[in-house]
Amino acid sequence: MKALNTSLKMFWSRQITRLLSGLVWLTLTATAQAQIDPAPRQILQVGANASLHDQGPLGAYLFYYWNMPNITTNVFLRLAIAPVYVDSETGFKSLIAKNTDLAVGAFGGLYGNSYQEVRGGHYYKGQSFDGNGGGGSLSIYHLFNPNDRIPLSGILRGSVNYHSFDTTDNTAKNFILPDDQPFITYRAGLRWGGKEPYLAPTLGMEISAWYELEQRTQSGSYGFSNDRRLEAVSQRLFARAQINYTTLESQHYIVLGLQGGAAFNSDRFSCYRIGGVLPYTKEFPLTIPGYFDGELSAQDFGLLYGTYTIPFGSQKAWSLIESAAAAVVQYQDGMGQAGAFNSGVGTGIGYTRPSRRWKVMSLLGYGIQAERSNGRGGWTLGMAFQYNFGSTDYAGHKAWEELEESHSITR
Repeated sequence: MKALNTSLKMFWSRQITRLLSGLVWLTLTATAQAQIDPAPRQILQVGANASLHDQGPLGAYLFYYWNMPNITTNVFLRLAIAPVYVDSETGFKSLIAKNTDLAVGAFGGLYGNSYQEVRGGHYYKGQSFDGNGGGGSLSIYHLFNPNDRIPLSGILRGSVNYHSFDTTDNTAKNFILPDDQPFITYRAGLRWGGKEPYLAPTLGMEISAWYELEQRTQSGSYGFSNDRRLEAVSQRLFARAQINYTTLESQHYIVLGLQGGAAFNSDRFSCYRIGGVLPYTKEFPLTIPGYFDGELSAQDFGLLYGTYTIPFGSQKAWSLIESAAAAVVQYQDGMGQAGAFNSGVGTGIGYTRPSRRWKVMSLLGYGIQAERSNGRGGWTLGMAFQYNFGSTDYAGHKAWEELEESHSITR
């Protein structure tokens, strides 16, 4: 028994050492440029999350991510192009100071500001509506520790997003929409580490914290006989810690994360929306398998989640995916359900082309506490597809291969 304990200790010591080494290699190669993405990228992302049990809102996206880090020596351009929406950012490296960059953003199109009402596991189409519009942003990115291996970045951003609301074919005739208006948002944040914008990046690590203040110029009541309110000012605090790691010998892929947030003076637009499994429906996805996309509306929450993926086949191109998440939620006023605890599990299959040119992943999710018409328990099916038109020499994967070499692992 003593020999077994000693072997186990040595095994986990090696794994932890390799994990920490991998994070150092990744941050050296992939995130040393802080917020400006240093690599040229051309990626198509497609995703959908649909309910298999009761009707719910469909979570979906289709966009082309195009990053051009060196239009000139000090200028970069990032584009995310969807069929009816475009988001862009033009950045100027070291414009303010040696390690301080300035970026100007512009965005707009259809449906980007839409709202779907979900309460107690029921999708209320008569209280849901479209939101169109667009606006611009001004951001400052500062790298605090240019000589350190893991970058610590500070972010300041101000943005204006004009919301133009419209009814859908299902919106109730007597449902009064909010007034069209700009939403003005101020954000400050710190990010330590980072990860590349790919499905299941080989390596990644981030610890970040954010504060956000949002102003509405036309606050007031809306809905059925003005039964709900749009607040003049809302505030949010949010933090995330996440690690993405691929083991060396077995190539098992592990994701483990913890997120938490608190909203003050919140409403249906500024509260946190939790549920679904898609990685790119929002900047910081709050995922629970088996739930509708954005099913839970929370003032405060804590969310723990993890994924374990086991490759198989002669080239290990196929993979078995197991996922789980659990959240404790204080619901937005008027949006609650019985019980603060929500959890879900998922299982699926993935395939990655050996050239790494494209990747597809699917996940069948079961929401254990999700409220449905016949009681608790909801089923969803999620799918995500990625095609890389540019270089397949990812920084994270290259760092992982170099980490293999440093540990004398050959294939």
